[in-house]
Amino acid sequence: MKNRERYIAQLHRMHSGKGFIAALDQSGGSTPKALAQYGVLESSFSNDEEMYTLVHQMRTRIIKSTAFDSEYILGAILFENTMDRKIDEQWTADYLWEKKKIVPFLKVDKGLADLANGVQLMKPISNLDKLLSRAVERNVFGTKMRSVIKEANITGIQEVVEQQFAVGLQIFEKGLIPIIEPEVDIYSADKEKSEEILRDEIKKQLNLLDKDVKVMLKLSIPTVNDFYKELMSDPHVVRVVALSGGYAQDEANLKLSQNHGLIASFSRALSEGLTAGQSDDDFNTKLSKTIKEIYTASIT
Repeated sequence: MKNRERYIAQLHRMHSGKGFIAALDQSGGSTPKALAQYGVLESSFSNDEEMYTLVHQMRTRIIKSTAFDSEYILGAILFENTMDRKIDEQWTADYLWEKKKIVPFLKVDKGLADLANGVQLMKPISNLDKLLSRAVERNVFGTKMRSVIKEANITGIQEVVEQQFAVGLQIFEKGLIPIIEPEVDIYSADKEKSEEILRDEIKKQLNLLDKDVKVMLKLSIPTVNDFYKELMSDPHVVRVVALSGGYAQDEANLKLSQNHGLIASFSRALSEGLTAGQSDDDFNTKLSKTIKEIYTASIT
């Protein structure tokens, strides 16, 4: 399939398909925690290369599982190191699309800056243009980048949204669809107010875009059900997806199911209960149960 045809097929799938996005993008800082949850302790590796090899084995096991199926999963978000590794002699993004018909995304942010004005902006993304060029070469469809909002501070939330959209435009101009992720901390004392400010600022930025620009939004599950319904109908927005944000799997699914049109993009909630020591049958059974529950919550 030509790249243009692939892009159109993937864009249609992300806009109209039933399912959710699997977030497999734990980066260097969160990888040890993800491995520990999987039952692989830090004593199992002595350097970054060994750590990344182990986490790629974990992700490969998830991706190759019969449970990891396009009937339920629309896309998967990868860490840079995962994009640059192979599954069965294919680049991971190619394996996802060609073997599974699952749309590949890439996490591009380099972590969070220190807290200021009640928010954490993204750190500067060094060599972003080169990373995006490599993503295009690897047949990645889109990207993801995260900021965090901890307080209902108008100045801070404006800075978050403006930064996200500025970088998002650079990404779109390289031929990729950006997932804009201004996460509202679920433990924030004024979460609902933060969400009101955030929605208004996102609407302002969407109104400034040229008519052909497309983005996706990844947001915390809102305090008020269906709060982001208006954003879903904006012609610039391919899809609005939700992060689990620290909620346990059952709670995240329940909250998600109460928001029509909002689909999951879960990380911790997806891999909860999976361990390296499980037999393939037990692993696949647990993953299948989790995937079907997240899928059901996403299409309700």
